[in-house]
Amino acid sequence: MPDRAWFWDRIARRYARTPVPDADVYERKLASTRARLTPVSRVLELGCGTGTTAVKHAPHCARIDAVDVSPAMIEIARGRARGAGVENISFNVGTVEDFTAPPESYDMVMMHSLLHLLDDPRTAIEKAARLLKPGGWLVSSTTATGDDGLALIALLMRPAAALGFLPRLNGLTADTLRRMMTDTGFEIVEDWKPRPRQAVFIVARKI
Repeated sequence: MPDRAWFWDRIARRYARTPVPDADVYERKLASTRARLTPVSRVLELGCGTGTTAVKHAPHCARIDAVDVSPAMIEIARGRARGAGVENISFNVGTVEDFTAPPESYDMVMMHSLLHLLDDPRTAIEKAARLLKPGGWLVSSTTATGDDGLALIALLMRPAAALGFLPRLNGLTADTLRRMMTDTGFEIVEDWKPRPRQAVFIVARKI
């Protein structure tokens, strides 16, 4: 079975050229995130893709450490930051599972379009809790692939996903995602799903 990086490496350049599907929704998410940043905030983005969101937030915080499993995505992200004149982001290849940093290193952890792709999303949320300072923010945008009839689609995708032609989806539901966060010591302060079958945007504070 191909590893996760293989699929994302293969589509990286096409992914980078694809416009944001709903600009108004994206801008609302950006604004909500920025409202919780300060000039001294240190941010971690896990699953940063081609770096669009990190580059947009960079002027509003002190530093962003951004990680993605795909070397091709990271190469594009670094070029994007250089083109924007952004110097306070460190883009590195790595997995959620392998990423390490001292406890309470960050003021915010972002996970966009990531948790529904992981074999063990709970472990990722637990890692975010360890890495965040008390009162720090977990900001996520997650397609609940177990809701809105998407579970059948995820099931039908499995053969192609096993061959690396599509991403693997874990069937996560929005209710399970919320429960994972609250069980891990987060208080959900924003929970927004613009329309059915769109990602649920959750902002949670570490208690």
